[in-house]
Amino acid sequence: MQIGHGTDTGKKRRRNEDEYVVAPPLFAIADGMGGAQAGELASSLAAGAVREDEGAAGSGERRVAELIQEANRRVYQRSSEDAAASGMGTTMTVALVEGDTVAFGHVGDSRAYLIRDSKLEQVTEDHSLVAELVRSGKLSPEDAETHPQRSVITRALGTDPDVDPDTFSIPSRPGDLFMLCSDGLTSMVEDQVILACIEKNRDDLQATAKALIRAANKGGGEDNITVVFFEIGEDTGEPLEETAQYPVLGEDGEGELDEKTLDELDRVPALDTMVVPPGEAEKVAEPPQPKRRTRSRIVPALLLILLALAVLAVVLWTLHGR
Repeated sequence: MQIGHGTDTGKKRRRNEDEYVVAPPLFAIADGMGGAQAGELASSLAAGAVREDEGAAGSGERRVAELIQEANRRVYQRSSEDAAASGMGTTMTVALVEGDTVAFGHVGDSRAYLIRDSKLEQVTEDHSLVAELVRSGKLSPEDAETHPQRSVITRALGTDPDVDPDTFSIPSRPGDLFMLCSDGLTSMVEDQVILACIEKNRDDLQATAKALIRAANKGGGEDNITVVFFEIGEDTGEPLEETAQYPVLGEDGEGELDEKTLDELDRVPALDTMVVPPGEAEKVAEPPQPKRRTRSRIVPALLLILLALAVLAVVLWTLHGR
């Protein structure tokens, strides 16, 4: 197995609210949201639930579902107890490698991809407003990329006592490459560019992670950017190597990735993520209707005008009589 990973603040965020876990056979990514530093806290709590896993009951999809439920419990409890963190939440995508199968658990609009036979395939479905509109045929994929409410998601951890994650498993084979990423990458870099970058740096996934983060920053860097790669190798029976040998990229990308990032004074807040229930998504998408003047408002106004004209006429008549 080969692994690569990295994270970067991007050009327009003041803080990095992304978190990720590389603890083979577990991998995860979380993209936090909330005021002040609540987004960082939410993603950190969620990632901590995965890092501290001591072997959840069961395996495969059941295990990743339990990890996500525990992450949700931690975020929701903190949000309920701490007024400063009220309303915070986070996306989460978890992958568990077991033999020749990879089990996934997913909530929100972070993504998981499979790269196989030089093809890039998104294996998770976005829980977002624009994704719902695209799936229902009310919005084209092209329009979704620039939709003004593309940051609205319909499912997140921490906003309710319980969460409903998508869970599924994918049969894997040696050479399969999986990528987990936050939307800070996919909103800035097109799929064909992502694939070309992966193919160019396939032998060094750490370099691939750096290259993709650099591409997202060059594309605008409007959000935090996080990428996690893991490649499926032959099952030799040997334990997976410790992750300490895989360096974590700092917010400055080791002096390479973030070289064009604006300084603290020049940065501007990017469009914040918000969560709405799935049934409310279409209401949010509807443009505000212009206010209509009702007859009840027009009639009093006309009466006032007529009264004023009558008073003016009386005053003029009185002055003329004098």
